[in-house]
Amino acid sequence: MAGSPYWADSYVQKCCTAEEAIGRIRPGQRIFIGSSCGEPQHLVKALAEAAGGFTDLEIVRLMSMETTSLSTIAERSRGQRLNIRSFYMGSAKSKGLIEKSRFITPLNLFSVPRLFKSRQLPIHVALIQVTPPDDFGWMSLGVSVDITLAAANSADLVIAQVNPQMPRVLGRSFIHVNDVHLVVQKEEPILTLPEIVESEAAGTIARFTARLIKDGATLHITPDAAPQAIVANLAEKNDLGIHTQFLTDEIMQLFARGVVTNRHKGLNNGKIVASGAIGSANLYEFINDNPAIEFHPSDYVNAPAVIAAHNNMASLCVAMAMDLTGQVAADAMAFNKFSGVTGMFDFVRGAFQSEGGRSIIGLPATARGGTQSRIVPMLEDTVVVVPRSDVHYVVTEFGVVNLFGKSLQERAMAMISIAHPDFRDELMAQAKNMNLIGSDRTLLGSLHGVYPIRLEETVVIDGKTVTIQPATLVDERRIQEHFYALDKSDVLSRFFHEKTTFAYDDVGKASQVDYIKNLTILALIGDVGFGRVVGIGEYLLDPATNLARVAFSVSSSWKRKGLGKRLMEKLFEGARDNGIKGFTAYAVPENLGMVNLFKTLPSEVTTSIEDDMIMLQCLFDEPRN
Repeated sequence: MAGSPYWADSYVQKCCTAEEAIGRIRPGQRIFIGSSCGEPQHLVKALAEAAGGFTDLEIVRLMSMETTSLSTIAERSRGQRLNIRSFYMGSAKSKGLIEKSRFITPLNLFSVPRLFKSRQLPIHVALIQVTPPDDFGWMSLGVSVDITLAAANSADLVIAQVNPQMPRVLGRSFIHVNDVHLVVQKEEPILTLPEIVESEAAGTIARFTARLIKDGATLHITPDAAPQAIVANLAEKNDLGIHTQFLTDEIMQLFARGVVTNRHKGLNNGKIVASGAIGSANLYEFINDNPAIEFHPSDYVNAPAVIAAHNNMASLCVAMAMDLTGQVAADAMAFNKFSGVTGMFDFVRGAFQSEGGRSIIGLPATARGGTQSRIVPMLEDTVVVVPRSDVHYVVTEFGVVNLFGKSLQERAMAMISIAHPDFRDELMAQAKNMNLIGSDRTLLGSLHGVYPIRLEETVVIDGKTVTIQPATLVDERRIQEHFYALDKSDVLSRFFHEKTTFAYDDVGKASQVDYIKNLTILALIGDVGFGRVVGIGEYLLDPATNLARVAFSVSSSWKRKGLGKRLMEKLFEGARDNGIKGFTAYAVPENLGMVNLFKTLPSEVTTSIEDDMIMLQCLFDEPRN
């Protein structure tokens, strides 16, 4: 403000009560209220108490906890006193959101500051909460910079609640005393996030998700992305970075453990960057004057181009529901309406554009106590937040799939494979009716199979990372390609006759296992969802004898590297856990590899000759002599 007096003198002149400040508001004005945990509770309460004297006020804000329910006032006055405009890009399925859906303005979060600064949506009054001024007159917006800074900078009247309990956060989080018009001094606790009770499913999803995160990755973690489980499963990672919408207690814990160093972000190295914080009082103490943390507005933090500029950017978000084609519905969770203004799409698109980046969407497989599948045939009665073309990794407690580059049939099979087993048959039938899946496709044993994550392992062989894991429905094509690439001699060893075609009817069963009576273990190299099969081990149980027949194949370039032994170890572990009595196998006399594989088992192996074939048998309860 040109010609402004010394800021300290100006500060004193601007001080007033909340009632006096709210009295400066005029009918018909648009009022912005500071968002999330930065809500100026004292000012909002004064506004609510004075609402009877206003007409046609429009309240602009992000979704919040509503410590003072302005929505209730708006509804009681039928909009004559207050109208509410909330910025939101969710699917508005919860009862509370549906009731207020007419107030929602769909907008990507990074675009909101532009709406304010351009005055296309003029802000007449901004109610914000800040720290006391420093020696130079600067006040920090603390836990809520997001769209609040843009609103304050463009408002005609700025009313600031000065709260000594607000943490002073570095970055682009400051507003000067000369740029506010009225000051209300009121100390009160900053809003905190209630403790989240996590489900068993959340823990399993976190374990699957953690293996998609590389050392040195930069993370965006939504507050509802199973935070405690994520922390536990990322504890062994190295040099992670943070560029996220909200800073939480769990991110603080990762920093305290030395997991987060921000050394390799590629942008803002050495800094945790966010646009707000929601969590405990300990979190707010942690961010106070911490030089390792910077808060920036949403048009920077949520800008897809900025997100994409980070190395190995990984976005961890949570969906409310998905359909078989990959469309995503997302919403504020019942315990946390702060995530109502979702930046999901900003980070989904930005992360994928990052060098080495990954967009990961977590989805609990069921809702309502397991009685309803969150994976549905088609999203028809709800808003799609992320279109199918932008969805890549999807994680439920039943597995991980990568939908990028997949056909509709491949997507449908993939989504069915990670649905709850109780709903797979119904989803399969619906997919066929919708012509998403061919009529020849079946589920067989995989109908009720639960993916055994315990059998997963990642090893390094000759400098290459090899993932050893059970096969899933989405591996059918990769298994086919493996067989087609085998040498003729390897085909003969595996199938006992010459074979030039490996049609679905022949090899599809290898990917449709139940993980108990039949189990296939794959060795893959390459990215998740696009890995190439270089080895296969499988067993098929004979219920009459409780013995499982095993078979193996290893690509020629991967032989004599110990891969067959690792596959046998996983098959043995799975069979033993499932109560299987032992293994049998047939081998041509030239196949000494199979004989040697059996000798790696911890039990006695017997051999015999049947029709010019070697018959191998190993009973698990017979110790080796």
